[in-house]
Amino acid sequence: MPRGKEIHLIADNLSAHKTQRVEQFLAAHPKVHLHYTATYSSWLNQVENWFAKIERDVIARGVFTSVKDLSRKVKRYIRHYNRAPKPIKWTYRDPSNRISMDTISHVRGH
Repeated sequence: MPRGKEIHLIADNLSAHKTQRVEQFLAAHPKVHLHYTATYSSWLNQVENWFAKIERDVIARGVFTSVKDLSRKVKRYIRHYNRAPKPIKWTYRDPSNRISMDTISHVRGH
């Protein structure tokens, strides 16, 4: 980055992004700003849901003779699932975690 420019990073609401060490880094680097996605709204949550479904439907219930066997059964599950996919209908009903003007992180110094 050219000297004097601000850096804006977008991160999900993972607690690891809000530790004291991160806060100390941000305090020492005032031109670096973190902006957080809304709680439970990240596309990453959908990926985590998909992996959790594979774990529940295949891995937890399965018996595998090898890594190759596990791989084959997971791929078979994905092929079967993709024949009639069910998109994730994303909803979040807890109004206390909705974005509002009070919850938006303001850029420091502005």
